[in-house]
Amino acid sequence: MKINRRQLLSYSLTSLSLVAFLSNSSLAGNSTIIKPQRLKPGSGVGLFSPAGATFVTEQIDIVKDAVKALGLVPYFAPNLLERYGYLAGKDQDRAADVNQLFADPKIDLLLPITGGWGCARILPYLDYKLIQNNPKIIVGFSDLTALILAIYGKTGLVTFHGPNGLTSWRTGQVESFRSVLFAGKKIVFQNQLDGDDSNRLMQVQNRIKTINSGQAKGRFIGGNLSVISGLVGSAYLPNFEGAILFLEDVGEAIYRIDRLLTHLKLAGILDKLSGFIFGQCTRCLPNSDYGSLTLEEVIEDHIKPLGIPSWFGAQIGHIENMATFPLGVNVEIDANLGTISFLESGVN
Repeated sequence: MKINRRQLLSYSLTSLSLVAFLSNSSLAGNSTIIKPQRLKPGSGVGLFSPAGATFVTEQIDIVKDAVKALGLVPYFAPNLLERYGYLAGKDQDRAADVNQLFADPKIDLLLPITGGWGCARILPYLDYKLIQNNPKIIVGFSDLTALILAIYGKTGLVTFHGPNGLTSWRTGQVESFRSVLFAGKKIVFQNQLDGDDSNRLMQVQNRIKTINSGQAKGRFIGGNLSVISGLVGSAYLPNFEGAILFLEDVGEAIYRIDRLLTHLKLAGILDKLSGFIFGQCTRCLPNSDYGSLTLEEVIEDHIKPLGIPSWFGAQIGHIENMATFPLGVNVEIDANLGTISFLESGVN
């Protein structure tokens, strides 16, 4: 087959684009991770708003009180109370807060006030080299999935799926937070019995459903399904090869969960996994159409054929007593028992 000059130029540009994409993408194939230092009494906490705006200033005082009750010292990011519509200021300003907090030697933990929408918009403006050279703890969930996965994927820094500032901070949540970020424990996570179930012959609440039985090991990666699906095709997702993927969501119709999982399947992400966990899908109900699939049916349709250890119903998601999990570290899962055993600490 003869190739003319125009075709040759097209192939050359395509090759250059591919090289550029790979050089700017997440650390594919790089197993090196960086762990931040653990927290101790008096550690500095940078309060920031990388996504949605704070409209009630009292909420800042509430989060400040929670930080102090943890024995930590709160500091405010410069643009903490900025507003640009539903966002907490312009994209560049919110990103500048993240960069500044990582550069500030007083700060040991970056704690967002809340989620909302907007983290994905700031990803191009983050200084990943600065973040890599100044490893700190950064924690969050829901929309913060974009931020914590991008930072892990681009720098190798272990980030943490866990509470935002305005979550409940009830006893179970605080104990998990302290175990992972202060004590640096290698935790074993399993659904907890509901108080009423202790008086029953059988467990009713917080049950798991095994999809494929067995055990598997891999790096623990995951977060909000909608956010992860929205990042597919970008340079801000980590390498999923051999990973244990966990997903959760909130307020989505069943057909949308189907569409989002289909997107991950078509992108080849599901086929790379060594294990899978679906947590809670809070307020995810079938629509009013006759014959809707159930959430259980949708998840099994996508995950059962993979043949990998997997279950759904884990207590992960938009729930009370949110657990804190390090992302990027090695875990071992047991799909029969619904356990996640962390094989290493997330902090030094």
